This record gives sequence, C-alpha cells and structure tokens, in this order.
Amino acid sequence: MTATNDQEAALRIASGRKPFVEPLRLGERLKEIRLANQWTLGDVSERTGLARSTLSKIENDQISPTFSAVQKLISGLDIDLPQLLSQPRTKSRTMGRRDLTRRGEGQQHPTPTYEHELLSCELAQKRMIPFKTIVRARRFEEFSEWVRHDGEEFLMVLEGEIQLFSEFYEPLHLAKGDSIYFDSDMGHALVSVSEDDAVVLSVCTPRDGQ
Repeated sequence: MTATNDQEAALRIASGRKPFVEPLRLGERLKEIRLANQWTLGDVSERTGLARSTLSKIENDQISPTFSAVQKLISGLDIDLPQLLSQPRTKSRTMGRRDLTRRGEGQQHPTPTYEHELLSCELAQKRMIPFKTIVRARRFEEFSEWVRHDGEEFLMVLEGEIQLFSEFYEPLHLAKGDSIYFDSDMGHALVSVSEDDAVVLSVCTPRDGQ
C-alpha cells in the first residue's frame, strides 16, 4: 500500500467512513494549529498554496477540504496526519476553588523525626499536597528507614538549615531560602543542622499529576 493509500485509509477509518470534516472538526483544528503558531491566513496560504478564501471557508466549516487540500496542509504546515485529525482542545472550566489555612491552623501530624502541618486540608482531590514541617531529627541515624512516597516533591527551607540525605546522592546542605525539586520515590531524609529546629515547606504531587 502506498503512502497516499495509507493516508486515504486513515481518513476513512477516522471518519467512520463518513465525511470526515464535521465529526473531526477539522476546520476548528486547523484554526487551532494556525493560532498556536501565530500564523495569519496569509501565512498559511503561502505555506500551503491554498487560497486565503479557501482556508477561511475550511476553518469555518463552510466547505470540506479535498484530500489534495489535506495533503497540502500537512506538507505546508510541516505536520503529520494524526496532528491534523486530532480533536481540538477543549477549554477547561475554571472551578474557582480556594482553601485558606491561617497560621498554625493546619492538621498536625507529629512523628519521631518530623512535625508535619498539613495545609489546605478542606479541598478534596487536590493535585498537590502542601505541608510545613519542623525538622526535629538531628542525626541520620534517627531514621529507621528511608522516607519515600510516590511522585515528586518541591522543598524550600523557611527557617534554619538542613542536611538533605538521599538514596543516590551525597548529603546536601540547604540554608534558609534554598529550594530543591526531587523524585520523592527516591529514599530521602531531612536533618536539622542549625541551632534551632529547621522549618521547611514541601509540596508533593503524584508523578501522573492526578
């Protein structure tokens, strides 16, 4: 099967053997690609050899592009067929959620080595988990095992200084204002090395962002 036949077959399959422009919203997808690249209709016309009026009609679903026109779009815009046939992105609805945590009013979760204060606890199904931690540990030996959890973590030192121990790196010294982003399924542990217990802000998120 030739490349042209492959593309024709793909169009038929994607369209359910019906005119493909309407169900695939090809005109809307073409406009999305054009605007994403900050191209005018004139720019696209120069790239593809298609008249501006033809492109405008395609974008507004006033005409269905011929297969020849589709080939010119793919070649001129330097995209592949799946990119042109993919559904336009839908705008996500802004939920407008918010969750205020006053100083000291987070959920307290003390452990032998840390004193966690979970923040923004009223929101369910968050994509991030923020918490403030007072680092009580003074020696790495106070940990019976590595701390690890799925996903990624951003950490910033708010007060004092810490030593960050991690499974695959040498210990790292972090002072007030320093921050680090790391894979939190890698074993890690924090130890205060300042006169007073250090305080850090952490934000964790699952790797898939869910």
